[in-house]
Amino acid sequence: MIIRLSECLEVPLRQRNTMLLAGGHAPAYPQNRLPDAPMSAVNDAINRILDAHTPYPAVVVDRHWDLVAGNPAVEVLTAGSAPHLLEPPVNVLRLSLHPDGMAPRIANLGQWRGHLLARLHREADATADPELAQLVDELRGYPGEEEIGETDTSALLVPLRIRTDGAELSMFSTTTVFGTPRDVTLAEIAIESFYPSDSATADFFRR
Repeated sequence: MIIRLSECLEVPLRQRNTMLLAGGHAPAYPQNRLPDAPMSAVNDAINRILDAHTPYPAVVVDRHWDLVAGNPAVEVLTAGSAPHLLEPPVNVLRLSLHPDGMAPRIANLGQWRGHLLARLHREADATADPELAQLVDELRGYPGEEEIGETDTSALLVPLRIRTDGAELSMFSTTTVFGTPRDVTLAEIAIESFYPSDSATADFFRR
C-alpha cells in the first residue's frame, strides 16, 4: 500500500524508503554508487553521453547539485575560478554564482542567477531537503540580485552568456534524467548539457 500510494503521488525513491522504514518495512529501492558493479551499464552510458557531447560542455550532477562527472569542455566555463571552489565535492550552483567563481564572467548574471535560484527553490520545496534549503540561503547571500521574469520575451530559452578569451559565449542547457529508475542514486542523477545559442559560440567550441 505504501509503495502504491507513493507511486501515485510521485514521491521520490529516497523518501519512499523513508516511508517504508517508518511503516516497519524494509527499504524497497537500492542505492548503489556509480562505480559499483550493478551500475556498470549506467556508468558506461553516462560516459558515452559526455563524450558524444564534446566539444560542448556537459556535467552530471547529483540531488544536491554536486558534480559527479563532466567532459573536458566544462573547463572553458570554469576557467579562472578560485581553487577552493574546484575542490571535490564541487557544487556547480555555488561555482556558478560565487563571486570567486564564474559569476564575474557571466554577462547576464542577474537573469541567470534568477533562473538558477527559482529552480533550486522549487526543488527544495518539493523534496523538503534541508541541504537544498541551506544552499538556497547561501546562494541568495552572494552579492548581486536576481532578475525575476523574462527580460527578453522574444527569447525561447534563458541563455548563459559568459565571457571568455575576449569573446562572449551564449549557450542554453537541457536536462536529461533516466526513465523509470529503480535505484535511489540513479533517480537523483541529472545530466546538464550546454548547446551553443549562436554560430559564433559554436565556432568557438569547435576550434
